[in-house]
Amino acid sequence: MRREKVLVGALLFLMCIACAAYPVCAQQIGKFVPIPANSDADHALTEINATTDPAQKLALIDKFAASAQGDMVIIADDQYVNYYIGAKNYDKALEYGDKLFALDADSFSNAVNMVRAAQGKGDVNRMFSYGEKSAQILQRYKEQAAPEGMKQETWDSQKAQTLQDVHETVVYVEQLLVDGAYRTADAAKRAALLVRFAQLFPDSPFANQALGVAAASYRQTQNTAKMLSVANDLLAKDPDNLGMLLLLADYYSEKAEQIDKAEAYAKKSVALLETAKKPDGVSDEQWKQQSALQKGLALSALGQVNIEKKNNAQAVDNFKAAAPLLKSDEGSYARNQYRLGFALLNLKRVPEAKAAFTDAASVNSPYKALAQEKLKALPGTSANKS
Repeated sequence: MRREKVLVGALLFLMCIACAAYPVCAQQIGKFVPIPANSDADHALTEINATTDPAQKLALIDKFAASAQGDMVIIADDQYVNYYIGAKNYDKALEYGDKLFALDADSFSNAVNMVRAAQGKGDVNRMFSYGEKSAQILQRYKEQAAPEGMKQETWDSQKAQTLQDVHETVVYVEQLLVDGAYRTADAAKRAALLVRFAQLFPDSPFANQALGVAAASYRQTQNTAKMLSVANDLLAKDPDNLGMLLLLADYYSEKAEQIDKAEAYAKKSVALLETAKKPDGVSDEQWKQQSALQKGLALSALGQVNIEKKNNAQAVDNFKAAAPLLKSDEGSYARNQYRLGFALLNLKRVPEAKAAFTDAASVNSPYKALAQEKLKALPGTSANKS
C-alpha cells in the first residue's frame, strides 16, 4: 500500500496545481440584463459597489432587491451571491445562487460562483455538481444557433471572442475542481472524482494529469480493473505520460504479467527522465529527489523483469543502481533489496544475498517480515530482530 501512495504522491508532485485569484469574465454567458444609465437601478448599484461597510452594503442590497422586478431580480440575486461569498457565508451564497439559476439557467458567472462557494464550504460533491453545470452551460453556448437576424459568420466570431474572454475563468474552475478532488482523502472517491473531471472537461490541460492520479488511486484501492482501464486509455492518448509508464511498468513487473510491456515502459521511463524538465514552482532539491525516486522505481521494475526473463546478472545491476535512488522511500527501498536478494540467490551468490535480505529487513515495511523469514531459511544466518 505504501508504494501505491508513493506513486500517487509522485503524480501529485508533477501536477503542481496552484489556484490563481478569481478572474473576471469580460463577456457574459447567460441572460444579459441591461442597466440604463442614470436609472434608479444604476444609481443603486453604484452606491452598493462603492460601499465598503459590510452591514451597510447588505442593507443597500436588501433595499435594491425589495424594489427589483422582472430580470432585475437576477441582478439582485447576483449581488447577494457575491456579498455572501465575500462574507464567507457560503450557505447563504449557495441559497441565492440556486435562486439565480431558477431565473437564468445559463449563467456561467453564477456557476463559477457556486463552485467557489462549495469550495469555501468544503463540499466537494457540490463543487462537482456545479462544475458539471458550468461545463453544460459552456457546451450549450458553443452549440447555440445564431440569433434571428444575425449572420452565422458574425455569431461564430462573437462566440469565439466570448469563449476566449472567459478562458481564464474556465481554467480557474478546472483548478478548483482538480484541487478539490486531490484533497479527497478517500482514494476510491478521489479516483472517481478525477475521472469525472476528465469527462466534464476533456480538453482541459489538467485532464490527463487527473486521469493519471485516478489510475494510481485505483491501484491504491486494489481496484485493478479500473486502474488498468484508466491507465491504458491514458497511455493510448498520451504515450509519453511518465506517471502511467511507471505505474504500469511497476504493476506488470510485480505481477509477472505482460513482461515485454513492463520492460518497454520501464526503459521508456528512464529515457524520459533523462530529458525531463523541472516543473515551475518546484525547488531544485524537490525535483532532484522526485526524479531520483521515479528513476529508481523504473530500474527496480526492470530488475524484476530481468528476473522473470532469467537474466539475473542484469537484474542485480538494475537493483543495485536503483537502491540509492529509492532510499527516500522505505517501502520501495525494502522491496528493491528483497528482489535483489532473490536475484543474487539465483546466481548462487549467497553471502551477498544474505546482505541484501538483511538490508530489506532493516527498515519498517511490508518486506521486513518476508526478508526475516527468508534469512531464517538460509544456512548460517539469523533474521534481523530490530
